[in-house]
Amino acid sequence: MKVKKIILASHGTDGARAAELAAIDLCVEKGASLHQLLVVPDFWKGMMGDDWLNNAVTQIRFGNYVESQLAQEAAAELERMTQACDQAGINYSNTVRLGKPAICLLDVAGQDDFGLAVIGSPRPKGVEGYRSRMDLELLARSLTMSLIVVPYPKP
Repeated sequence: MKVKKIILASHGTDGARAAELAAIDLCVEKGASLHQLLVVPDFWKGMMGDDWLNNAVTQIRFGNYVESQLAQEAAAELERMTQACDQAGINYSNTVRLGKPAICLLDVAGQDDFGLAVIGSPRPKGVEGYRSRMDLELLARSLTMSLIVVPYPKP
């Protein structure tokens, strides 16, 4: 399979990092470029702490704090991937979106001529963390390219 551009949906969790390693290896093997999509799940959008913040000023400050933290985490993830791709000699670019992961992947993937999409597998039961589920059924029906789902790393 000849692939010139790979799109990677990754946000820095253990499963996503396994997908990153696989995507980097594929890029090196095929001489492809890598485009990372980092999706901030839309459940953060409404995170205002309304149940315990009792006035508008405090709610706005808390909302700004949450946005700032998310922006810092996203920037750190993108910088980590930039360095990994630089070390591997891979042409790298990225996009950050707020929304539902599968919908964002379909949108960004449709904007360029990617030949392959790489994602991590769902987190196994019992492993802690937020579950910003990738809708695999939607991807299988809608993606116009091959999809690799990288297995979750063994503990």
